[in-house]
Amino acid sequence: MTRRRAWGHVLLQITILVTAFVAMVGFSVVLAKVTLTPSPASEDLVTSNLRPGRSLRQYAEDYTFLAACKQAGGNLVLGMPFGVLLPVLVPRRLRMVRMVLLTVLVIIVVELVQGALVAGRAFDVDDVILNTTGALLGYLLLGRRLSHRYHVLAAEPGREATPARTRRPKPARPRTGKRTGRAAASWTRVRQGVRAGLTRRRVRKG
Repeated sequence: MTRRRAWGHVLLQITILVTAFVAMVGFSVVLAKVTLTPSPASEDLVTSNLRPGRSLRQYAEDYTFLAACKQAGGNLVLGMPFGVLLPVLVPRRLRMVRMVLLTVLVIIVVELVQGALVAGRAFDVDDVILNTTGALLGYLLLGRRLSHRYHVLAAEPGREATPARTRRPKPARPRTGKRTGRAAASWTRVRQGVRAGLTRRRVRKG
């Protein structure tokens, strides 16, 4: 029974890990199609943006409400899978920090590639901010719970831990040293003095 539980535990852990990895690969394909698809019609309109908030102000001023929500909300939704899937794949320690750093790194690489190689696309720092914010939202809403359960499952032992051996207390060693030797010598002198006194009394009585 213990071996069956251990194998079931390992198989469940592997299944969750493989599912998260496959989902991450599928999401990467979707991300590549969305961000790396050429847009020749926007080639003369799109410019690189290195100032945080510039594109967001443009959405608010030049776009309609629905168009602004679609543009900003799409970037938020596009980053959410990072916050759901990456915490399962990264180590448990500092998983939120690791997730944020990996998300920022991947999005920056994607933005650089589409700005340099894809027609009608440009690097936009606001896209990086929105995607990272979406990843944080995905982590807080769902990724934190899923990753916590997975890592707790992965940390559970496959078999019951054997009880630790009880150590017997070691007997106290007699103290040796100058103080002990002096005390023994003084006690010997006291006993010798008492015996000498008793002997004198006996001699006097006799």
